[in-house]
Amino acid sequence: MADVARFAGVSVPTVSRVLTGSVPVSEAKRDRVLAAIKELAFHPNAAARALVSGRRSMIGIIAPNTTRYGYARTLQGVEEAARAAGYVVVIVVVESEDPDEIQAAISLLLGQAVAGVVVIEFDPVAVAVAKALPTVIPAVVAGSARKRNSPLPRAYVHDQALAAEATRYLLGLGHRTVHHLAIPAATGRTGRAMGWRATLVAAGVPVPDQVDAAYDPSSGYEAGRVLVQDPEVTAVLCGNDELAIGLMRALSEADRSVPGDVSVVGFDDQSFAAMWVPSLTTVAQDFDELGRAAFGLLETRIRTGRSPRTSSVSPRLVIRESTAPPPKR
Repeated sequence: MADVARFAGVSVPTVSRVLTGSVPVSEAKRDRVLAAIKELAFHPNAAARALVSGRRSMIGIIAPNTTRYGYARTLQGVEEAARAAGYVVVIVVVESEDPDEIQAAISLLLGQAVAGVVVIEFDPVAVAVAKALPTVIPAVVAGSARKRNSPLPRAYVHDQALAAEATRYLLGLGHRTVHHLAIPAATGRTGRAMGWRATLVAAGVPVPDQVDAAYDPSSGYEAGRVLVQDPEVTAVLCGNDELAIGLMRALSEADRSVPGDVSVVGFDDQSFAAMWVPSLTTVAQDFDELGRAAFGLLETRIRTGRSPRTSSVSPRLVIRESTAPPPKR
């Protein structure tokens, strides 16, 4: 600021007034200061401003992964909302449930001048992080299911309700039952698995064993190689689109057509879902909106000291070419 003041021929307080807009400055002086700022490529020091004003300008995000679709899109939603509100985002990745690693990551993040923290909670690692966060820092969770005992305010996608809708849709096409190829759960079962199972029980139809998988297409393919051996499998609800793609590859190799022999439903509506052949029926989840909702909860908590306990985002079923009535016997 002193360099800018010398370059513009004004006092340091004048530069401060131009930057903060707290006190009116003549247009001529303001123009000189702005020209000097541009010429010197001056950037205000956010950390110093936070020390003086008491207002912190950074938001922390803790996530076990930043590359998977749901994590990446939720991160983007938080960052966009935070940036619009004048905050900078700092991201810390925690990949292990080891308490020492979790505490090291939390210490690293809280060593910055963060105003609050968003935990992206799609797996057990993030659950452990949320429990370990100290109560002195405002924090919220962005997750995939509602949890009544969540220790923190929570934004979530209502995947349980849409898994139930997708299962009812497949049963409505005439399928005797629906199999489920499941992604890993943060705790217990995923909302998708719970919605699927509850719908089958309510309909009074057989409930097949859940087939557990990871997140990636190769895991869906390996699980699919087992499912294709069962001729009774005519409809499968997959925990994400990548599992669905792997499953369809396994079905193709076994000469079982989609949807002629087996109907397949995914989850997420990733960009490739509509381009696949056949195009994938799936549950579209707005993870960007989930991130924005989580930041909204956090901003309210920072500003007022309290916030609503939950904020939900509703997915929707997108019907395409990968589903049809079962084959006639």
